[in-house]
Amino acid sequence: MRLTEVSFSDAKPVEGYGPGFFRVGGEVFQGSILTGVKGTVVWAGYEDRKALLALKDEVDVLFVGTGAEISHLPKDLRQDLEAVGVGVEVMNTPAACRTYNVLLSEGRRIALAALAV
Repeated sequence: MRLTEVSFSDAKPVEGYGPGFFRVGGEVFQGSILTGVKGTVVWAGYEDRKALLALKDEVDVLFVGTGAEISHLPKDLRQDLEAVGVGVEVMNTPAACRTYNVLLSEGRRIALAALAV
């Protein structure tokens, strides 16, 4: 079997998560996160629209992890993101982390906003 090393460009993969934390690129973040090509920061949740809208020229798709269970984004938040050209994919946080890592390894223009589980 031949193994291929995965390269994540400038962005770092989500290596793990647990109750109230994420580990991204070897660093632990308490609470919810926003991660992508510009790095990882603690994210204040749906109220922090400015951080999400600032991604408009950097990403094609934003994955939103809604916690342990999947739920809908606030309608106006989704509309604001789509109005500036950011596609939004909503799923529970574990699935969002996995999907982000896979597409990140393919060099896609993506970001992840994830609520802690």
